[in-house]
Formats: sequence, structure tokens, C-alpha cells
Amino acid sequence: MAWLRLSCLLLPALIMSVAANVAPTFLSNMTLVTLPEDLPVGAEAFWLVAEDQDQDPLTYGISGSKAYFFTVTSATGEVKLASPLDYETLYWFTVNISVSDGYNNAAVRELQVIVEDRNDNAPVFKTTNFSTSISETMPIGSLVFMVLAEDKDTGSAGAVKYYVEEVIPSTGDSKDLFRILPSGSIILSGSLSYNNKSAFYQIKLSACDTGGLYNNSFITLCSSPVFLSISVIDQPDLDPQFVRELYSASVPEDAPQGTSVLKVEAVDRDKGINDGVTYIISNSTKPGWFDIGPDGVIRVDGSLDREQLLEEDEEVQVQVTATEMHPNIYGQEAKVSIWVTLRVTDANDHKPEFFNCSLPTCTFAPQEAQASFTGSVDEHASTRIPIEDLAMVVHDPDKGSNGTFLLSLRGPDAAAFSVSPSKAAGSADVQVLVRDPEMVDYEKQPVMLVQVVATDSVSGNSSEALVTIHLRDINDHRPTFPHSLYNLSVYEHSKVGYVVTNSIHAFDPDMGEWGHITYRLLPGNGADIFEVDPDSGTVRVRNSELLDREKQAVYYLTLQAIDGGNLSSSTTLQVHLLDINDNKPVVSGSYNIFVQEEEGNVSVTIQAHDNDQPGTDNSRLYFSLLPSPYRHNFSVDPDTGLLRNLGLLDREAIDFTLEGQIVLTVHVADCGVPFLSTEVNVTITVEDINDNLPIFNQPNYTFPVRERDPGVLVGVVKAWDADQTEANNRISFSLSGNGANNFMLRGSVLGSGWAEGLLWLPSDMSLDYETQTAFRLNVRAENPGPQGAEATAEISVSVEDVNDEPPTLDSASLRGICVAENGSQHGVVAQVVAQDVDTDSQLEVQFVTVICTKASVDVGSLCRGWFSVLINGSVLINQSEAIDYETCDLVTLVVRAYDLTTDPRFQAYSDNGSLLITIEDINDNEPYFLPENKTFVIIPELVIPNQQVASVRARDNDSGNNGAILFSILQVDFITKDGAMIPFQGFFRVSTSSEADVFIGNIELVTSLDSTLQGTYQVTVQARDRPLVPPAQEANITLNLFTVDQSYRVRLQFSTSKEEVGANTEEIKAALAQVTRTTIYIVDIKDIKSMTRARGRSYLDAYFVFSNGSALTLDELNVIIRSDQDSLVQLLKLGLVVVGSQEVQESDLPKLLSSVAIGLGVALLLVIVIMIMALMCTRKSYHRKLRAIKAAKEARNTAAGVLPSASAIPGTNMYTTERANPVLNLCTKELDFESQSSSSDLDHLSLNSLDDNSVDLENNKQRIKMEPQGSPVGPEAEPLSVVLAGRQAGVGGQQGLSFTNAGLDTTDL
Repeated sequence: MAWLRLSCLLLPALIMSVAANVAPTFLSNMTLVTLPEDLPVGAEAFWLVAEDQDQDPLTYGISGSKAYFFTVTSATGEVKLASPLDYETLYWFTVNISVSDGYNNAAVRELQVIVEDRNDNAPVFKTTNFSTSISETMPIGSLVFMVLAEDKDTGSAGAVKYYVEEVIPSTGDSKDLFRILPSGSIILSGSLSYNNKSAFYQIKLSACDTGGLYNNSFITLCSSPVFLSISVIDQPDLDPQFVRELYSASVPEDAPQGTSVLKVEAVDRDKGINDGVTYIISNSTKPGWFDIGPDGVIRVDGSLDREQLLEEDEEVQVQVTATEMHPNIYGQEAKVSIWVTLRVTDANDHKPEFFNCSLPTCTFAPQEAQASFTGSVDEHASTRIPIEDLAMVVHDPDKGSNGTFLLSLRGPDAAAFSVSPSKAAGSADVQVLVRDPEMVDYEKQPVMLVQVVATDSVSGNSSEALVTIHLRDINDHRPTFPHSLYNLSVYEHSKVGYVVTNSIHAFDPDMGEWGHITYRLLPGNGADIFEVDPDSGTVRVRNSELLDREKQAVYYLTLQAIDGGNLSSSTTLQVHLLDINDNKPVVSGSYNIFVQEEEGNVSVTIQAHDNDQPGTDNSRLYFSLLPSPYRHNFSVDPDTGLLRNLGLLDREAIDFTLEGQIVLTVHVADCGVPFLSTEVNVTITVEDINDNLPIFNQPNYTFPVRERDPGVLVGVVKAWDADQTEANNRISFSLSGNGANNFMLRGSVLGSGWAEGLLWLPSDMSLDYETQTAFRLNVRAENPGPQGAEATAEISVSVEDVNDEPPTLDSASLRGICVAENGSQHGVVAQVVAQDVDTDSQLEVQFVTVICTKASVDVGSLCRGWFSVLINGSVLINQSEAIDYETCDLVTLVVRAYDLTTDPRFQAYSDNGSLLITIEDINDNEPYFLPENKTFVIIPELVIPNQQVASVRARDNDSGNNGAILFSILQVDFITKDGAMIPFQGFFRVSTSSEADVFIGNIELVTSLDSTLQGTYQVTVQARDRPLVPPAQEANITLNLFTVDQSYRVRLQFSTSKEEVGANTEEIKAALAQVTRTTIYIVDIKDIKSMTRARGRSYLDAYFVFSNGSALTLDELNVIIRSDQDSLVQLLKLGLVVVGSQEVQESDLPKLLSSVAIGLGVALLLVIVIMIMALMCTRKSYHRKLRAIKAAKEARNTAAGVLPSASAIPGTNMYTTERANPVLNLCTKELDFESQSSSSDLDHLSLNSLDDNSVDLENNKQRIKMEPQGSPVGPEAEPLSVVLAGRQAGVGGQQGLSFTNAGLDTTDL
């Protein structure tokens, strides 16, 4: 009965399994695979993974137009690469993958394959012609050449960097001669020289990417090197050069004109040009002696004379200048000069000549040659005594033997003398010597004559010189006086030079110098009073003052006579002094008298005496007043000397410079002949009283003053008070009138009653002509006297204009103007007007600088030269064609006005003014799209009509309507997963907006999209400008809008309500975005209605989309969240409990019904087979039990030392003794029969295949503990009970239904 009951239980289960066989399905993540393009052929690419609830064997396959890239192992799903991938050729494609279980139709899905780029391409140079020519004068920093290399890879692997690997020729300075910029521009970094460096360069260039992954390594690829050939073009920038550094030659002085002397040669150092060279003699120490021909040959051009070159070392220095026939690059002559040394050799063309000089001071000028000389010598001089005062030199300018000569004497007296030297060369001092002293006799012949003859030793030519010799006599006589004593007389105080005597003489018989007598007075009494003429012997008075009879009446003098030989004799002179009237009267005391004006009188006697003999005319005195300005006011008694005034005295009648003093000179004389007199001054001071008022020197004053001169003197006013003392004539000034506070008046005393008032401008005050041109002031002069009277005068101050004001620019003339670009306008476009308020201004407008801006950003000096400013203010267009709005849309000309006549102390320039020139745009630029690093993704389920799905940005460098852009959609195509293209029209529209100068095209959805379509929308957008004057410019761009279908929709369950989830949406999105690196699109948030089986209270449906348009599947999201514990903890705190749907997935009902119908038909055929199999299984089970009992007995008999590490449980396969197998075929973890339980509580075990996706933080953290490795041997227990007890321990306490048969006990068996 047991097998029958078992068959009844198994039959429904078998029928159900057959009827419910479902088709396998691919995992949800089997929609996209990413492969690197460097994946080797034959390598594992990916695995096809499908699920089959029936656990049937699966067969995998790949099909489609691109299936040739892969081979698949049908049994395992392993896919290997069969054909190499290439990102640059095909960066994405689709294949169809299929899986079949053999029972159902194969499941087919489209798999998108994304090929990842790898660094498998080296940069390639696009330039074809690698040669250029540059000038050797090219400035440093100039562009030499442009190269371009491209790399087909993307990202850093496609970014190209350029390198200069080598410069040939490789010299020290050529290493850094060129450099290359990141743009591929080759820049000159050093100076070139065709001649001194190199005329040709080769630059070895390479281009490398910045590196990328290839075969799991980061590598950098470089292009094959290329060689850029650079030819340096020679320029005429070098002066010519002589082929030799030194030129010298010799030429005889008698060479005829036209004789070739030397050839010089110069060449052009610019080897690439080799210009012709001409020669001239630009300088010479002997002009006219030499000339040079066009062939560079120096020839004799005049007569030569070596003797003129003695001071120049017999050399002529000739400067030869070589000039190229054409000017250099600077427009100047290219020339070089060199000094050539030409030595002139000697010829015997001169005879010796005589010169009156002494070596070495002789100049030997031809005109200085002489033929006669004089000299002297004492009579009877000794032998070989030379003739004195004879300066004779013989000179032959020839050289060597040509300059050798002989000397000899001729003439009537030649026998008495000899000549030295007898032979000489060049130049020699000549001496005539006494040969016979007896023949040299003054008494016989006072003058002697000889002839000196100089004869050239080679040519025999000679010259003669006559020498006149004067003989000198000797002294042999002494001078004598006729008397030994002479008596003389002279008046005292005779004037100096008075002749006392001129009749005393001495005599000497010698002749000439020896007979010349000189006189002198010997020292003694009177030698300082008298003197004697040395030649005539006349005695004169030397000092008149000391010649005073009252002191000494007689003097005795000694007169001496000396001849030319210093022989002398003397005589005595007795001189008597005669008396004269030589004493003048003497006045005793001094006379100073003070008297008040208009009241006082003068009465004083002059005291005087005379030292001459009393009672004589020489001692009798006579008094008188000498003429003076005020003599007529006084009188003096001639005998007594009494002085009186003749009337009242007035201080003001006295010259003020005398300060009231009258000086009278009283003359006192004796009556002698001649009379002597003396004078005495009598000073009479007339004291002043204040009896006069001040007056101005003129009633009106007119003063000019320059404006803007602070602290200057304006003018001077003067007043005078007749009183002559400071106390009475002191004057003070005061100033009044309109504008008096602009001035200050400083009074000062000039003396003699005069005072002046200095009218100043204060140091911090200056006048302004433009404000007030004149001032009228009143000045008062006041006297401090008690009467208090004053005088007044008028002052007119005229302000003189000074060019002190800076010029200004008329603001109206600086109003901005507009000029169209690209040569639309020419000539004068504006007129800047300068103004100046000064009267003598001379203005001009100066250009200061130019500011070039584009969109309010300074662009440097790009617009310099477009416009120019003349001094009259005219603004001209210089370069009309160069004006470009896109380069610069606003030109600001900064100008200023300059006054040429402005005073140097003041500012001559106006403030800078700016003339704004707006460059008007013309439509010469087409729109261009701005690069966007964006990927546009469309989720059809989320987007609604009128919603923006993408955007483009474009710009047009033109302005206004020329730069206004209007966007339109030209075409929309849908590219399906298999590559098919479907036109779509009317699904999208574009609106145009702008932000600054960027126009934005917002692409919006017009109608809803089909959420089942998988692929990419290609939208072609056109940007077109809108000029007022056609034609318009346009540009197109194609956008890829990737779609994400519903298969990527993921549901997240939360333990909180939908309101709390909605409140925490941003935190949830931030946490999910951080862990997934995706953009989260939330579809819906709702509460879960049935709480029976759900673990959450609400759910959130969303899409997780990458920037490249791909999305995460449920499994991928689950793996990513579990891999990041921190984010997982944060999400759990926010209430996340389940990733995935909690509802049971519905089967495909039509397929399920078909399977059930087929299963029922097959079940009827299998009933009989099942009954037979049940009977056979029962019999086989009985034999198993017998073997199990035997195995248990053997186990109990086994020794403890060889027990296995696990518990001995009968009915298991833990022991293999005698091939024992489990009796009940029960697993160690599960012994219940839940599949046959009648319980309908499905909450214990979920039927959802996604239960594994449930998240339990505690279970994730729990560690599985290891069971004990062994247990002690205890008493034997019933085997089935032991097994069941072990099962209960293994399942961890789960309370499930179990089946226990009390009648079946294995112990009994």
C-alpha cells in the first residue's frame, strides 16, 4: 500500500511539472555589452546567461549582420571574439542573441555592443610639403612653418603633442634654434646667419598622443618622424671683407707716375649674393701720392719723396675703402676699410746742406738751409778751442751711403783753423777749432774768414758755408779820476733826480768793452739819499724826504769807477745842504659843533702854530675858508681864526646824505716863499626837528603783473619826507581799494627821508587773467608826527595773460562714430576739435594710443594702424580693408590736445579724450555650433509633449541681425537596434532663445513617443542667421537622442510611506547617484496596497541612466548597491528594504495554457509507466534498507580512532563502506515534505524568483558558524531519530511540517 500511496502523491506533481514547462529568458542585464577594441581574437568577450525555471539544458546562439564578430559555445553561452574590433571603423553595433531549452521557441533579444576606444592609432602628419625658405634676418619669435598631425583615437589618446627631436646640423646654438607650439606652429627662437651658422636646416619632428590604455597598459604612441627642410635665404646684411688682414709694399721714391705698387682684394661676405666691389682711397697720410683702380691695384699718382717721411718711419699709410655695388638691406652702403702700409725707399737725390741749429732740435726744412755763419773766439785762444756762438749742422737726407759726406776748410784764414768731424753720415754738428793760436791776433786782424765745404762721398756733390770769426780783445788798463775830493751843494728836500753834479768823470785807455767805465757809490752815510748814473757818473738826489738840513747838513760820499775788466778806482764827494721853508702850520685839536636848526649859533676859534722861525714870514699864519657848498653861511677872522655863522641854519637845506652835518675847511698858511699851509675841518651838526610832511614821487602808479605767478613783486611806490632824521621822516604805507586783499604792501626805508612800498602777491596767491584783468588800489603814506597828515596815490594793476590754461577737447567732437568693416569707407571720418581760453594759444591734436576691444575684452593692438589722427584733428582711415568687426568691434582712439606756446611751468596737454569708433558688422561669418559635452537621453515613459529633450548652442561672430540665429529641424531619423533607419517627421520642434551672444536651440517633444521602440533618434538641426541684406549663412549639426525603454525600469521598496519617501526624494536620489554614477529619473512613488506579503509600505519606480545613454538593469543595480556598504547603510536609513518588485511575476497565460493542454495529453500515456516504476522502486528500496542496516553495524564495530570527522548518521552517504547509500535519500539540511503540505501559507516561502534581491542588513552581517568537527561516542540510538534530530539542528530552527511513520523503525530492522 505504501507504493500506491507514494504514486498517488507523485503523479500530480509530475503532471504539473510537465504542464508548466516555460521558455528560458535572458537576464535583464543582457541588453548591452561593452568591449575594448584591443580585445584579442579568440579571447573571451562575454557570456550569454539565461534563466530557465525548468532547469532544462539551454542552447545559446548569436545572429545578425554583425554576428561574424563572435563565436558562441552553444552549451555554455561563452562568447569569444572571432573578428577584430575597430572603434574608428565601427564604434557600436547590435547582434541578436538567442537561447532555447528544446521545448519552447527560442527566446531572442537584441544585444547592443559598444566598442571602447583604445590607444591603437599613432598620430599621422597631414602636411604633405615639408620644406620652406626663410630670410636670415627673420625676427626671433616669427612663425617659420605650420604642421598638423591627427590621431584617430579619442580622449587623451587622440590629443596630439609635437616635439622637435633634432635640428641638423647639430651644433651648440642650433639645438634651441627652433621650438614648436602645441598648435604645430614652428617658431624661430634664435638668430640666423647664412654665412656664420648654416644655410640649410633639417628639423626632425614627431607627434605623440598624450597616452591611453592598450592591452591593459597605459602607452603613448608617436608618429614616424618627419624632416622639415628649411633653406636660409641670404640677405645683404654684411659688409665686404678684405681677403688679407694686412697689406704692405715698398716703392722707390724715384718711381714714375703709374707704377703699380700693390693689389688689394675684398669680397662680399654675403656668399649667397656675392655683390661686386669698388675701391677708393678714402684717407692717406700723403694725399695725392697714390691712387687705386677698379681692379684694386694701388699705383703711384704723384712724385714721391722719402725724406718727407722721416717722421713717419719712411711709410705712407693709405686707407682703402671697398664698397659693394648695391646697398644693403638697410638702404646703406656696405663697405669696409683697411689701412695699407707703403714704404718709400731711398734714392741719392740730395747733397749735404748747412743749417743754423743744434742737434737734435733741427727740423732740416729746405728753406732753413744757410750759407753763412758767424762766431767769436778770444785772441790767442789755445789749440782745439772751438769757435763760440757757431751753431752749424750739416745734413744729407739720403739714407746709408747716399747720406755720407766729407768736411774740409778753404779760404784766406783756413790755415789758422780746422774742422771737426772730417766725415759724417746723415746729420752732424760741425765745429771750427783754433789750429794756430799765434795767427789768431786781435791787434793784427779783429775779423777772420773761413769756408766749410761738405762733399757727398758717392755723388761728389758739395755745398759751402762761409764762417765769419770775430776775435775778442782782453783787458789790461785801470780807470782814474782827476781829483781825489770834490765839494758840492744842494737844497734840502730837492726833488728826486735833482742833479747834484755831472762833471766828475774817470778815464781808461782800453778800447771797447774793456774801456767802458761803470760808476757806483760805495756804501756809507748818504748812500741811501743820493745815487749815481752807472754810465755817465752823474750824481742825483735819490730820496727827497730824507734830504733834510735840520737833521744833517753835510754828507760825504765815495764814488767808484770800474772798467769792463772789473778794474776800479775811487774819489770823495763832500755835499752841503741849503735850507728852505719846509715846515707848514700845525692845527691843534679837532672841531665838532652841534646846533639846533633855526635856533642855534656857531662861534669857535681855530688854534694853529708854525714850527718855522718865529717872527718871520715863514711862521706868520693866515686863516681863510676854502670853498664849500655852505661856505657862504659862515665867516672866519684871517688873523685870529674866529669862526661864526652868518644867519639861521635850516636842516632841510642841507644835503640829506650829509645827515645834517656841514663840514667847513679852514685853510691855515704861513707867509714864507713858497708858503706852506695846512687845513682843518670843522664839523657843524645841525639837529633836525619834525617840520615837514611826506609826499609820493608820483601821483599815479601803473604796474603790470603776469597771471599765475604767486609771490612776485608787482611794483614799487616811493614817498619822501624832507625831514632828515629817522625819527622825523619815518613813513608807513597802507593799501585799500577793490581787490586789496589779493596784495600785500611791504614798506622799507631807503634813507634820506625816502621810503618805498613793495607791492607783492602773497606766496600762496596768484592772479588769473581769465577771472579779472585789472585792479585799482589806493596807497597812503603816513608820518608818525603829531600833526597826523598823510599823502595818497592811486595804483592801477593790469593782469597780463599767460598761456597757463591747458587746452581742452570739444566733447561734441568726441561723440562716437560708426565705420563699416571690410573696406566699406575711406578718408576722413571724424574731426576732433581742440580749444584753449588763452589768447596766444597754438593748438594741435596728438594721437596717444589706441584700445582695441572685442565684446568689451581687450584684444591687444590688432586695430593699430586702422586709423590715424592728424594734428588738425582729422581722423582718417588708414587701412580700410583691414578693418574687421570679428577681430575688433570697438576702436577707442585716445587723443589729446597740445598747446605749443604754453608756459613751461604749466600743463601743455589736455586731458586724454576718447573717440569711440564702433565697427559696423556685415554678414561675412556663418554660424557655428558650440561643442557640447552632453549625451541626450529620452525615456519615452517620462517625457511628455512640449517637454525639452535636448538643446544646441550656436554663435555667429557677426553682430545684430547678421549674428542673430534662428534654429530649425531639417530631418529626424530613428536608428533601431539592428541599424535600420526610420524617418520621423513632426515629432520634434525647436525654439530659439539667446543668452549674451550665444543662441540656444531648445528641442522639444511635439507628441508622445512609443515606449517600446529601442534605438536612437537622429535630429538634424540647422542654424541660420537673419541678415537684413541677403544672402544668409547657415550651419547644420546632427544630435543623437538615445532612448531607454521600459525594460530598464527598476522598483525600489521602502519601509516608509510614500509621503516620507517623497519628502526624502532628493536625499535618496543623491545617495543613489553617488553609488551608481548615473542620472536618476523617478517615474512614480506609490503605497503598496496589500501588506500581507510585502515587506515594504511604498515603492519608487525609476530609471538609472548613464551619460552615454545606457541604463542599469535590476541585477546590475543590486550588485552595485551591495558593493558599496556606506551607501547601502545610508539607503537603509532612508527606508530601503527591497530592490525589485515584490509581486509575483505573471506568466505568459497563452503559452501557459498551451503547455497545460499538451501536458494533460501526455500524462494519460505516462500513468501506466508510473505505476510500473513505483513497483520497481518499492522493491529496490527494500534492498537499500538491508544494505543500510549492514553499513550501520559495520560503523558501530569501527574503532574510535578511525572515526570520521563528522557524526555517524545512518541513512546518509557520509560513509562509503561497501558502497552504502542513503536509505531515505534525505539531505542533511531538509527532511520535511513542504511540497506536499496542505498549508496555504505562502508567506513562508515566496514564489517570486527575485526573493534573493531582498535586503536584510542583519543577515548580511551574520557569519556562518562552523559545526563541531566531532562528537563523543554515546549509546546507540534509533538511526532515523538521529537523522531527524540532525535535520532539526541543520535547518536552524525552522518550524516546518514533517512526516513521521511510527510503524517504521530501523532498529527493529
